[in-house]
Amino acid sequence: MDKKEIKSIIEALLFVWGDPLSLKDISYILEIDEKKTKEIICEMIDEFNFERRGIKIVQIKDSYQLGTRPEHFKWIEKLNIPKTKKNLSNAALETLSIIAYRQPITKSEIEAIRGVRCDKALDTLLEKEIIEEKGRLDKTGRPIIYGTTKQFLRYFGLKSLNELPPLNDFKTDN
Repeated sequence: MDKKEIKSIIEALLFVWGDPLSLKDISYILEIDEKKTKEIICEMIDEFNFERRGIKIVQIKDSYQLGTRPEHFKWIEKLNIPKTKKNLSNAALETLSIIAYRQPITKSEIEAIRGVRCDKALDTLLEKEIIEEKGRLDKTGRPIIYGTTKQFLRYFGLKSLNELPPLNDFKTDN
C-alpha cells in the first residue's frame, strides 16, 4: 500500500469512527507499526493545516479524531436547525424537579413526595440521559438512588446544580 492510500484509509477511519481512535487501533487496522502510523498522521495534520481544509485532525493523548476548525463555527452554527424534540411530560418534569433538588433519592421517596407512581417518568428521564442511577442504598431491598447528569445541566443551560433557583422562589397553589 502506498502512503496516499494509507492516508485515505486513515481519513476514512477517523470520519466513520467519530470518537477518538487510538494510534494502536489505527496501526492494527492498517497492519503497520505505530511509529510509521504516527508519522503519517502528523504529516496529514500538517497537510490539512497547510491546505486550510474545513476539517482537521485533533490529537487527544494517543488518539486522533476529525474535527472542524473553530474559526468556521459561525457558519456551521447556521446549520443548527432546532430539532423537534418531544417535550417532557408534566409527570417527568415533576419527577425531575424532585430528583434535582433532593438527590440522591430513591424511587419510593419520589413517589412519596408526588403521591403517585413514577416508573414511566423515570424511564423517560433515564432514556434521555437526564438522570442516572447513582448507586444503591445499603438497606433492605438495596433500592436504586437517582441523581441528575451532565446532560441535565446542558439540557437546562446550567453550569452546576448551584444555579438551580432556590425552592422558596416557587409559588405554591395553597
